[in-house]
Amino acid sequence: MLIKRPKSYDIKDSDLTSIENYERRESIMKALAVGGLLVPLTSSLYAASTAEKSDFIKRKFIYSKDPHFPVSALTPPSLTPERKAETYNNYYEFGVQKEDPSSSAAAKEVFSKAKLDPWSVVIDGLVEKPVKLSLETIVAKMPLVERNYHFRCVEAWSMNLPYMGFRLKDLLAVVKPLSSAKYVHFETIVDPDMPAVKSPGIAGGIKFPYTEGLRLDEAYNDLTLMAIGLYGKALLPQNGAPLRLIVPWKYGFKSIKSIVRISFVDKLPSTMWVSLASDEYGFYANVNPNVPHPRWSQATENYIGDSFFNERIPTKMFNGYGEEVAMMYKGMDLTKNF
Repeated sequence: MLIKRPKSYDIKDSDLTSIENYERRESIMKALAVGGLLVPLTSSLYAASTAEKSDFIKRKFIYSKDPHFPVSALTPPSLTPERKAETYNNYYEFGVQKEDPSSSAAAKEVFSKAKLDPWSVVIDGLVEKPVKLSLETIVAKMPLVERNYHFRCVEAWSMNLPYMGFRLKDLLAVVKPLSSAKYVHFETIVDPDMPAVKSPGIAGGIKFPYTEGLRLDEAYNDLTLMAIGLYGKALLPQNGAPLRLIVPWKYGFKSIKSIVRISFVDKLPSTMWVSLASDEYGFYANVNPNVPHPRWSQATENYIGDSFFNERIPTKMFNGYGEEVAMMYKGMDLTKNF
């Protein structure tokens, strides 16, 4: 019999802050924002949404285009066609082939209206008081932006994608982490209808949930995005519906999909790919053309664009975002801390 041993940052649902109690702290959180301890938002994040349930996949969002991330700044200066981004995906819970997530009837069932609404996210661990928030509550109060990001997979392919969402640090502002917190740990949904959960052999025996982690300064970096949409529409199941992480200077496996839990922890968190093959997939996973994968070079990448033939382009350090993130790794040996 498999016995699940609780992790140090696990918490029971009965210990979570209710939405009602959470609302009572709104005035306190606003005061902290005025004092510069939290990122001020254009509208209150801290009031619970009273919106009725909706079909999240079909929902239309109001968002603005972030002027700091124009298409012209990308290499190449164009977006990957929507159809290609929808049909070329890694989501191992639904199979290991790129077309499996988009063609899987199970994916459509798992992320049907009945299972997307309501979707909630737990924020817990080393915080003063954990919370459990519905995605409707979060999205209704967050200022949504669209950013054109260059997405680089560790498999040496890439896309230019217009992600819509909000900064992770704005979401994390709803809780006050303890001084002992050093990392943020993420966990994805596990559903019995997922093919590789039913039959682990489909994905080579990978044990789910998919987990990932960031250092605190990485989580609070302005580039780190919580995405709910792509091409101006809600994320499709294969793209990480309804809520995923985007960390554009890291390889794509760090950008965990379908998040249900975010935990502040004091030790380097266990992550799925590191636990499977630590010699191939490091915790930091910073895009680095000078550090090859054990089985292939990372010096160039196969860009999936609008041409019939994919374009081979040079890979940039930190995926081209070095100006915004390089200072976080000053003095680190990026060969060892890969």
